[in-house]
Formats: sequence, C-alpha cells, structure tokens
Amino acid sequence: MQARRVVITGIGVISALGRNRSEFWESLCRGRPGIGPIEAVDRTQLRFPNGAEVHGFDPLEHFEERFTDFLDRFAQFALVAAREAVRDAGCDTRSRPERTAIVTGSCLGGQSTQDEAFASLLLGKRSRLIPLTIPRVMANAGASHISMEFGITGPTFTTSTACSSANHAIGQAFEMVRCGKAEMAIAGGSEAPFSLGHLKAWDAMRVVAPDTCRPFSKDRRGMVLGEGGAMLILEPLEAAQTRGASIYAEIAGFGMTSDAHHITHPSLEGPARAMEAALEESGLRPEQVGYINAHGTGTPANDAMETRAIRLVFGEHADRLAVSSTKSMHGHALGAAGAIEAAATILALREGILPPTANYTEPDPGCDLDVVPNQARPATVDGALSNSFAFGGLNAVLAFRRWAP
Repeated sequence: MQARRVVITGIGVISALGRNRSEFWESLCRGRPGIGPIEAVDRTQLRFPNGAEVHGFDPLEHFEERFTDFLDRFAQFALVAAREAVRDAGCDTRSRPERTAIVTGSCLGGQSTQDEAFASLLLGKRSRLIPLTIPRVMANAGASHISMEFGITGPTFTTSTACSSANHAIGQAFEMVRCGKAEMAIAGGSEAPFSLGHLKAWDAMRVVAPDTCRPFSKDRRGMVLGEGGAMLILEPLEAAQTRGASIYAEIAGFGMTSDAHHITHPSLEGPARAMEAALEESGLRPEQVGYINAHGTGTPANDAMETRAIRLVFGEHADRLAVSSTKSMHGHALGAAGAIEAAATILALREGILPPTANYTEPDPGCDLDVVPNQARPATVDGALSNSFAFGGLNAVLAFRRWAP
C-alpha cells in the first residue's frame, strides 16, 4: 500500500494550564504559567516547593465513584483527554473497532498508587495490598481503559521511554495509520508524578529548580515537574475529508534515535539526527520550518545542547526560527510531555500564534535562538517540529505541516 497522508482531527488536553483544550490554549496564548506551590504532598520535605499540578480536578465529575477504584490519577487523565479528543473529532470509534489503534505513553504508570501501597505495607499499616493495586499501577492502564470505553479492539499498547514516551507513542500511531495497519488512532500520553516517594527521587538528582522553570534563560536553575495528559485523533487524509472532519494539521514525519552516550547527560548528535530524520520523512525543507516546540527543560545542560543541535540541523536558518519551550508554563510532564507539547504545536500552526517561553529574564550566549520570550507571537508558519529527548539518550521528534485546505 502506498504511504498515506495522516492528519489530526481531534485534540484533548488536561494540564496545569487548564482542564480542557480551550483552557490550555488560552493559557498558552497569555503566557500564563501553571506553576505554583505543590499541594499533593507535604512540600516541606522537599528542596523544591513548586510544581505544575492540575488544580480543581474532581474525578467524580468524570467517573462513577465505583469506577475510580480501578483508575490511578494518570489513567484518569488519559481517559479524560481521550474523551475530549474523540468528541472533538466527531468520529465513530465503534464503526471499525478492529481497525482503530490506541498508543499511549507513560514513563511512570500508577506512581501514586504504588507509593501509597508500598508505604502502607512497609510501615506496617497493612499486611497485604488491595487486589486492584496491579491494575492501577500498570503503565498500560490508560490505553486499556480507553479501549474498553470506546469498544476498540485494534492494536493497543503503551510506550515507556522516559520523557520521549508520548512522542514515541504518537510516532508509532502515525506509522500505523500511514501504512494502513490502522484506519484511525488515538495517541498521546498521561502522567501523574506528584507522590512523595517519586518527588524525593527527583530531589536527589538536584535537577529541579528551586523557584520556577526558565528555559534558555541565563539564570535557569532546572526543570519543574508537571502532570496531565493529551490525546490526538489521527486519520488518513482521504478518510477525514470524506467524512467532512475538521483538520487541525498534518503529521508529516517522525524521527527517532538513540545517543548510546550516557544515561542522563544529553548528547548533540542523537537529537540532531532525530530532527534530521523527521524532516527527511516529512519532505519539509529546513527553511519551511518556522517553529520548534523545544524539549527545553530549563536545565543548564539540556538547553545549551538543544540550541547547538538546532543550529547543527538548520544552519543559518536557525537565526530565523522561533523556538519556545512550553514547559515553562505546563511543567515537565515526563511521559506525557510530548503529547501536551504536540497539542501546543498543532494549535500554534492552526491558530497562527506561537506560544512563548515564559519566565524568561536574561539572554544566554549559549542559547542564542529566538525563544519567543514571555509573550505569544502572531505568525503563520508552514512547518513545525516538536522535540522530546529522554534520559537514557532516547530521542523522538514529530514534524507537522500546517493544514491549508
């Protein structure tokens, strides 16, 4: 079968910037960070006080009380985002359930459930765990519950590649729809990292900022953790047009590489090759790309490396690129980061507004790109990349093309 063009027809998002797609986009356009004091745990036990939590989320507004026993917070986010994406696309997932795929990303799974269960056991509060512990903890719980809710019986699985999980998930879904293994896909990621044990592990790494996330700024001091989820509906272009679907953008390419370098320290070559691979597959020339949603964690090592990688790939055109990190607003959502950032990139292409790098205070000569500081910018661009570079040296880059009917 000839490779098919693949488009995005639905988007669902829940994050620190809002509990649905429209709230999320409004916050991005206003450059309004969702970062604040952590409320989920006792933050006095941490060296860092702030996170990007989803505030005001009540599971009982979305699920029957008995059903919440089966769902860790990360899986709740996956289902809420998938529901919004399916509604937005106006698609019938039950018409050909065996030809619809679900691919989700999560690097932690049910972290809160695991922490609470093990703490209860090890502190002697219980002699055994509840039977639902494993179904709540497993990283594929989000994908499985989406499958059951929508009656989807096609390929369904979860990728777990640290911070690249969601980009790998979307990329795999793209490949399946493009080659004809699936006629539709729900793809994205979800994460809920705010449990004390997990936060203490990040505390020990000393890479979390003591104040806020300032990507590419000279005074950046580290990342800020975030939570949430985002899901996309992917369809072949012809099928979307036949049913009269509204198209957000075309997903045109996907590149993935491994650094084979270091478990936590980033390299230059791996991310550069992933961007080059995404461009090659998409057919976009470097000069057609006007925006990059950067991995942009706010750590000294990542931001300088990513700047160098972008310059290596784009050459002189790097001076004309807009490059922003929306992690400055929604935090680093780990396995969900790529999905949330893909949603931001797609909406930027459709709406003609580039989201800013918030909290930016001072230029860094080592990060000498146009980082769209602090204020969103009206701009019509034809192509965009969304970068994810994970611990373990696993890189995944998505390439999008603006949809112009």
